[in-house]
Amino acid sequence: MNVLILGGTGLISTAITRELLASGVNVTHYNRGLREERFSGSVQHIVGDRRDFATFEAQIAQSGPFDCVIDMICFKPEEAHSDVRAFRGRTNHFIFCSTVDVYNRPADRYPYTESEGRIRALSEYAQNKVLAEDVFFEAHQRGDFPVTILRPAHTYGEGGTLIHSLGWSTTYLDRVRKGKPIIVHGDGSSLWSSCHIDDAAHAFVHAICNPAAYGRAYHITGEEWLTWNQYHATVAAAMGAPEPDLVHIATDFLWDVAPDRFGVVKVNFQYSNIFDNSAAKRDLDFHYTIPFLDGARRTINWLDERGLILNSDDDPFDDRLIALYQQMTETVRKAL
Repeated sequence: MNVLILGGTGLISTAITRELLASGVNVTHYNRGLREERFSGSVQHIVGDRRDFATFEAQIAQSGPFDCVIDMICFKPEEAHSDVRAFRGRTNHFIFCSTVDVYNRPADRYPYTESEGRIRALSEYAQNKVLAEDVFFEAHQRGDFPVTILRPAHTYGEGGTLIHSLGWSTTYLDRVRKGKPIIVHGDGSSLWSSCHIDDAAHAFVHAICNPAAYGRAYHITGEEWLTWNQYHATVAAAMGAPEPDLVHIATDFLWDVAPDRFGVVKVNFQYSNIFDNSAAKRDLDFHYTIPFLDGARRTINWLDERGLILNSDDDPFDDRLIALYQQMTETVRKAL
C-alpha cells in the first residue's frame, strides 16, 4: 500500500508515519523540506509548497497514484479545492485532518458527538476548517474520491509541549517546576481532554481505505475529563513538582488586558471540551491507552533531554500580571 502524507513532520504526522512504517506501508511525505525528518531512508519525499497551487498540482500529477492521501496541513478552503483538483482520480481514499474546534462553542449538549453543529465555531482557524470540510464533503458526494474527516482535540506528545492558559510556551513547565504561581483562566473548573499522539495516530491508520469511514467525520480525543485545576496538578505530578499555586483570573479580564496572549482562552479554553468517542471506537479501532500523567511525563522528559524547557525568569509577563491583578483586587477590596 502507498500512502501520501501532506505534511509529515508534525506531531500526529510523525506518529502516523511511525505506525505505517512498522506495518510495512510505503510512505511518502510532501512538504517544504524545512523541518528535520525523523525517518531518513525510510520515507520518500516530494519537496514543494502546497500553497503554490499550480506547482503542487503539477507535482502530484507526476507522482502516484496513491492508495490513500492524508492531508495534515490544509487550513483554508482554497487549499481544499486545490487538493480536489490534484487528487481527483489519483487516490482511492482521502483523509482530512480537521479539528474539534469546528464544533459549536459552547456545545448544545455534552459530551460532544459528531452531530454537534458547526455554526458557532469561534476562531478564524476553526471557521476555515469548517469551510474546508465542506469542500471535501462535496467532493465525496460528487464521487471525486471517498473522504474521511478526522477531528483531533488537544493532541500532545514527544516532539511538542503541553498547553496552558497562555498557549504553548515551555516557560509554563519551568514555572511549575520552580513552584511559581500559575495563571488559570476563570475558576479552573471547565473540562479539558488531552490525547497522546500515539493514540490519535492509531485512528488515522485504521481509517485508511476503510469503507466504514467513507463519507464520515470522527473526533478522536482524550477520555480523561480533567478540570483545568486538575490538569495543572497532573502536570506538576508528572514533573515531581509541588502542588501548583493557581491564580484564577476571569477569562474576559485576561482577554481585555492581553488579547495577543489570551486569544486561545477566549475562543477555546474557557469552554468545556469533552467528547464521546463511540464512533471512532466502533469504526477506527480508537482506544485511549496512554493516561495523561504518563503522557505528560514522557513529553516533559523528551523536552528535558533536549534542553527545550525555557527559563521562566526570562519572561516576567506572568509575574507582572499576577502582581497587578492582586494589587487591583486589594485596591477594590479596600474601596468597598
